[in-house]
Amino acid sequence: MIRSASARAAGIAATATAAAVLLAACGSPSERSEGGDGGAEGLTTLRVGATPVPHAEILEFVDENLAEDAGLAIEVVEYTDYNQPNAALAEGELDANYYQTVPFLEEYLDGNPDADLSWVSDVHVEAFGIYADGIDDLADLPEGAQIGVPNDAANMARALDLLAAEDVITLAEDAGGTPSVDDIEDNPLDVTVTPVEAAQLPRSLQDLDAAVVNGNYALEADLPETANALAWESSEDNPYANGLVVRSEDSGSEAVATLDELLHSDEVRAFMEERWQGIVIPAEAAPSE
Repeated sequence: MIRSASARAAGIAATATAAAVLLAACGSPSERSEGGDGGAEGLTTLRVGATPVPHAEILEFVDENLAEDAGLAIEVVEYTDYNQPNAALAEGELDANYYQTVPFLEEYLDGNPDADLSWVSDVHVEAFGIYADGIDDLADLPEGAQIGVPNDAANMARALDLLAAEDVITLAEDAGGTPSVDDIEDNPLDVTVTPVEAAQLPRSLQDLDAAVVNGNYALEADLPETANALAWESSEDNPYANGLVVRSEDSGSEAVATLDELLHSDEVRAFMEERWQGIVIPAEAAPSE
């Protein structure tokens, strides 16, 4: 059974403590290439995997405006498939990734116990939205409506929680933290909840009455401008912040700590707020000292 986000995050951090001591002496692969092929002389290059929007854009902003003065060069490696960046990080192809939530990382680690990855900190929240082409208000959702949700367990749970919060469905009390469609207990409109690959949901919207779409994929498809947003996920006390992830052996890296600090800078906060105006929300708490 998947543990709670807070419990798992604490466990991940504890696992990394011993590795941090060794890391301080030897450095990450990118840090060892400092001054060589890894980047400009005197800079530490970090290869960071990210989905294009907003994560890659945020990292590019950091690289272009803040990284050099902090002694870093950020090489952004873009992925459109949620399943790839963790595997690439675990295999040493990346130094970090920035695209996921703690529940998504938990799900990956449960299925890949040999992948020793650590959560660094929350960076931002992307509000999930319920989008539609043919209706303007959630109250107009027709009986028997077909609603698309992400098909991975962590994001499906998040989508179902939003549908439940908007009284479209009721989930069983014993559904736990990762409900599935089998946990729908009450369905007054007899809607059909259809799992779809998260990246395909915006393209599938024309064949559905509504869809619950991840914030980054909604932004990539311009859904806030081209579709009707029927409801938004609350950002208050939201457990689904997107954050920075590294291999546990690199969790004590000075370069990783510097990148984490830059991602929480006032400049990045202002960039998020201006660029995405309430859809991408900076994490409330700064990383621990």
